[in-house]
Amino acid sequence: MVAKQWRNQKNSRLRRRVSATSLRKASLVTVKYLILNIVLLVTLGPVIWVWLTALRTQRQIIRNPLGLPTELNWSNFAEAWVVGHFGPYISNSVLITLPVVVGVVFLSALGGYGLSRFGFRGNRVVFYTFLLGLMVPFQAIMIPLYFNLRDLHLLSTYWAMIIPSIALGLPFGIFLMRAFFQGISRELADAALVDGCNEFSVFWRVMLPLAGPAASTLAVFQFMWTWNAFLMPLLYLQRESLRPMALGLMFFSGRYGADYNLLFAGITIATLPVVLTYLLLQRRIAQGLTVGALKG
Repeated sequence: MVAKQWRNQKNSRLRRRVSATSLRKASLVTVKYLILNIVLLVTLGPVIWVWLTALRTQRQIIRNPLGLPTELNWSNFAEAWVVGHFGPYISNSVLITLPVVVGVVFLSALGGYGLSRFGFRGNRVVFYTFLLGLMVPFQAIMIPLYFNLRDLHLLSTYWAMIIPSIALGLPFGIFLMRAFFQGISRELADAALVDGCNEFSVFWRVMLPLAGPAASTLAVFQFMWTWNAFLMPLLYLQRESLRPMALGLMFFSGRYGADYNLLFAGITIATLPVVLTYLLLQRRIAQGLTVGALKG
């Protein structure tokens, strides 16, 4: 009888302990998601407000800047597109961004693969030299770079944006791709060599397809950086016909800054490609960042 009472008391204490532990875990989870929702609201709130304001009329915005649209005025986007000349701006951004993204991803994959696979003398020196590029801000090199581009007769051409953007994107790209390739088993490359592949075939046919998550992550980041670049095209693309989207949006806001409905419609048009690209590739971005962090 005494033993039975002792067991009941022990089970009761154990249940209370488990209940207290479960309550603490539930409280921590609730607090965590509450904080995440607050951060989400703070982050997305201004973006959603801009999008909603782009659908309102000028009179509605002046009367109640924080109000919701009573009707959806899609004509704001058509008018902003026409008066802001966003068609040529977007075309210029595409002509600049696509070569930069392709060049950075391909060269970073080559460099990262070479630095991760071949243990040549000076390997770490080369890698750390690339990493120094992450510590040098563009403002420190923009004036010497201007004179270099001038001497090469590249100013006011697309190459004045493409070549420097690729060079500035390589340090982070090589860092990310090297970390990914280091996590891939070397036996795969050795097996491909035994089957008759050369080193470039191993890279192109075996390793690069496996590096899809890291390459997608790098492509999205480089796309956002290049698409939103402002200071570089302002300095090196001095012809109006070469202006990319970010620069065109600045001139558009200077001319139509008082027309808030057109201004917010123009901002929405400028940001939409970046948002869509991120939404389409968000899973691969998460995979690439996680693998790079765990295996770097």
